[in-house]
Amino acid sequence: MFTGIVEERGQVVAVEQLAEAARVTIAGPLVTSDAKRGDSIAVNGVCLTVVEHAEGAFTADVMHETLLRSSLDGVAAGDAVNLERAAAVGQRFGGHIVQGHVDGTAELVSRAPSQHWDVVRFSLPAHLARYVVEKGSITVDGVSLTVVEVGADWFTVSLIPETLRATTLGLREPGDRVNLEVDVIAKYVEKLAGPHLAAEEGDR
Repeated sequence: MFTGIVEERGQVVAVEQLAEAARVTIAGPLVTSDAKRGDSIAVNGVCLTVVEHAEGAFTADVMHETLLRSSLDGVAAGDAVNLERAAAVGQRFGGHIVQGHVDGTAELVSRAPSQHWDVVRFSLPAHLARYVVEKGSITVDGVSLTVVEVGADWFTVSLIPETLRATTLGLREPGDRVNLEVDVIAKYVEKLAGPHLAAEEGDR
């Protein structure tokens, strides 16, 4: 489990393409400072397992399913990525509950810079729209954010200077693809309440 509070902006060192998979090596001195084989590290919001680590970098295998569902299918050596270690028991929970299980991808549509923050608009895939609400939480490339406005096929967020400095969202431009993870609590509520609501509708 993660919080969506990015610890470090790392860099892709190498990408090895395999049969329906990939092996990625990423430099991240902070997140590897206490890393062990088998640890989980979120890369642009995607939970990956450390299979090797040395000299401030770690290597992870990216499965076919992950490549299909996330923007990791397009990463290349030199790309900047957001990194976060799994949450530790007893620490402050600064963001929201993030699983590192990407629900889909979106496109950065526009950004409006101002003196103190950037307002950024992203597209919103139809299958995720029902989970995104104004003032609710969403994870974009592993960054826990609050939704400012939401439309039928778009949503906006405001990015403070610290987020722009510390994460890749300060580098993203219109047309760039990002990973989305919606609030898992909303998905559980829908799953649990759905049959009861359907039954009530049927009784009317």
